[in-house]
Amino acid sequence: MTGFATLLRKELLEQWRTRRIVIVAVVFLLFGIASPLIAKFTPEILRSIGTGVPGAVIQLPPPTTADAVAQLAKNVGQLGVVVAILLAMGAVAAEKERGTAAFVLTLPAGRGAFLGAKLLAIAVTLAVAVVLAAAGDWLYTAILFEPLGLPGFVLLAFLLWLQMLAFAAITFLASTVSGSQLVAGGVGFVVFVAVSVLAAFPVIGDWTPLALSTAAVHVALGEPSDVLVPAVVASIAIVGGCAVASWASFRRQEL
Repeated sequence: MTGFATLLRKELLEQWRTRRIVIVAVVFLLFGIASPLIAKFTPEILRSIGTGVPGAVIQLPPPTTADAVAQLAKNVGQLGVVVAILLAMGAVAAEKERGTAAFVLTLPAGRGAFLGAKLLAIAVTLAVAVVLAAAGDWLYTAILFEPLGLPGFVLLAFLLWLQMLAFAAITFLASTVSGSQLVAGGVGFVVFVAVSVLAAFPVIGDWTPLALSTAAVHVALGEPSDVLVPAVVASIAIVGGCAVASWASFRRQEL
């Protein structure tokens, strides 16, 4: 792909200069640090508040290591996906609206390189963010609960990254096809809601990106996961399919 390295450098520099990558990284680091804290102290806070009924006592199970990991997966599976959608919604549409896409493509750069650089830059930003989130969660889980195996947390980070990337790729496709940031963002959120509904169904839910949250918790705790393989396969297929569909649409567009 002609000009791919140059365009990727441009995208990453833009992520840095706009402080987008810094903001996303800080938000995810807070996710990672806060997750074990929430798991540890929420039961104590609820017990201290009480029910407001004299003599009534709130009985809650003691927090566990699994709660700390599950809280991270929940945060990334919800707020993290929203961040991924926001990152991808203007990736191509904003360039077309400003007219900069046509200018960039007058240079020695192919359309495939243009799209590939943008999608990879989003993937890099999400990777940096989720690594910080996983590192923060791993450290505070070790402090507040017990240390967990590092390989399991590395795999957790990969699975949560793949989950976000799947929704980013869907939004990226909408951004490429529609040429509107609002439409792309709307499509991303509608798909997110629809997949959230499908994830509640047996078997079908195992083949959705949101099942990666469940798989991530299991692998971090060193447990087997029945949904790992179907969720990974489905998510990789979504990312690859959306990338190909974006290129097929973009190569026919008049800019």
